[in-house]
Amino acid sequence: MNRRIESIRARLATLAPLELVVEDESHHHVGHAGARDGRGHFRVQIVSAAFAGLAPLARHRVVYAALGELMQTDIHALSIQARSPNEV
Repeated sequence: MNRRIESIRARLATLAPLELVVEDESHHHVGHAGARDGRGHFRVQIVSAAFAGLAPLARHRVVYAALGELMQTDIHALSIQARSPNEV
């Protein structure tokens, strides 16, 4: 597993996920203007009780907050599917 995926998984572990899938999709974006700075493109699928009762935008904000500075240093683009346990 690559270092960036490990870092993302470690940060999102603070949300006590019941399910967590992190995929590096950077290889699909080679040559893309946003990929030139070395940051990656990732897809996250996460199921956590932390999302219960939250609107989709609020869920994304929770994920971004958990990732912290990785959004500035390692992640250029992030696709998020965040669900609560009763939505599985």
